[in-house]
Amino acid sequence: MASAIAGCADNSSSGADGKGAAKSATAYPFTLENCGTDVTYEAAPEKVVTLNQTAAEILIHLGVGDRIAGTGYEVEKPPPAIDAQYEKIPVLSAPGAEIKHEKLLEAQPDFVYGSFASMFTKEQSGEREQLHDLGVPTYLTEFDCSYHESVADADFSMLFEEHRRLGRIMGVPEAGEKLASEQKAVVDEAVGAVEKRDEPLKVMWFYSTYEGTPWAAGPGGLPQHVSELVGVENIFADAKTKWAEVSWDEVAARNPDVIILADLTRGEPNDTAEEKIELLKKDPLTNKLAAVKGSRFITLPGSHMDPGYGSVSTVPALVDGLNKLR
Repeated sequence: MASAIAGCADNSSSGADGKGAAKSATAYPFTLENCGTDVTYEAAPEKVVTLNQTAAEILIHLGVGDRIAGTGYEVEKPPPAIDAQYEKIPVLSAPGAEIKHEKLLEAQPDFVYGSFASMFTKEQSGEREQLHDLGVPTYLTEFDCSYHESVADADFSMLFEEHRRLGRIMGVPEAGEKLASEQKAVVDEAVGAVEKRDEPLKVMWFYSTYEGTPWAAGPGGLPQHVSELVGVENIFADAKTKWAEVSWDEVAARNPDVIILADLTRGEPNDTAEEKIELLKKDPLTNKLAAVKGSRFITLPGSHMDPGYGSVSTVPALVDGLNKLR
């Protein structure tokens, strides 16, 4: 077997433009360390299963959407720019549900890519080790190697490196490098437009509720990183996990200046931004908060708060919203 190269991406190959171009000079087989596991990729995948919609979207933007044999965990309509390509991909699960192991195997994948550790379980699509034993290599985003846990130094450079690694795995390394560079430019331009303040605004990233209890962004995820990039203070930066179960009493005590609303389309209670605003304005505790009384809300797609192609768009959207709150 050819020598293994662990944990790095070779960006020197040429010949792929990321838009349906032929596979370029990735040297197979090669090995990457991914979430503590060495995974060997013997050849460029031709029948990929993506376990969630955002994973499929990244591969489409790398120009290899035609190699996706199936996807799952579809939570929203795909962006118009890729709608036509996405609609051609077979969906192997019910809306908002995970792909089950048997259904995944029916697709006969030669590569499985997912964004959530909770999907690589016996109860869902199968454990990574189990798939590797079947000769199917996998890739799990480094943002979620362990379900729900904070990731030290989680930032956009991790996302850009994921683009590069996937480009290499799929045999289109130049497309991975191009996508990483394009997305970095979006972030850099947005950060340059931040209007400075004497004191940082305090924000709450309000994701969802579960049986009436709010869930908010904590440390070790992209919302915390974005907060630091644009110069605001996440009021739950001291939580124990990147998505934390908090309480309305805590929210009131920490009194955010701005509430960032995750607009979700899963169909769960209080998922949409409109429902969250209605909840905040009706609740006798939260309706007294200055952020609520002043309607100091910024709405972002909830799916963009987890790592994916759309994640970088949270930066210009948040900067624009903050700059308007003068």
